[in-house]
Amino acid sequence: MPNPGKIGIGAVLVAPDGRRKEKSVLLNVSGCNNEAELHALCAALEMAAAAGARRLLLHGDSDVALRYVRGPDGTKVVRLRLLIAAARDWLGRFEELQLLWIPRHHNREADRLSRQALSLPPSPLPIARGRRRTR
Repeated sequence: MPNPGKIGIGAVLVAPDGRRKEKSVLLNVSGCNNEAELHALCAALEMAAAAGARRLLLHGDSDVALRYVRGPDGTKVVRLRLLIAAARDWLGRFEELQLLWIPRHHNREADRLSRQALSLPPSPLPIARGRRRTR
């Protein structure tokens, strides 16, 4: 933030036994939100590989980044193409890998870590929408 601007990334790795590792890093680059999301995706994949994961279920809140990495979506932006290629390279290091999109409000820990890297306060909780049930 702002977009484009400094890039802070956040990732959370949760092992099957519940052990957790977090990553919150201010990168020494500037870019757009899609670059930040791809950097975070690569960092999460690298963390999982370093932890010895063979099977991975990755939740991400960037539909664009996940579509790029899954393919066949592409872009003409060279900086994004390089990050997409790097992420795809990481994919091949796992026996099994699922990339699932989730809404940002369900990815609060990674969002908190990316904002922490940028010295920003946590995002406010989303406002409930819709009708309230009455009895």
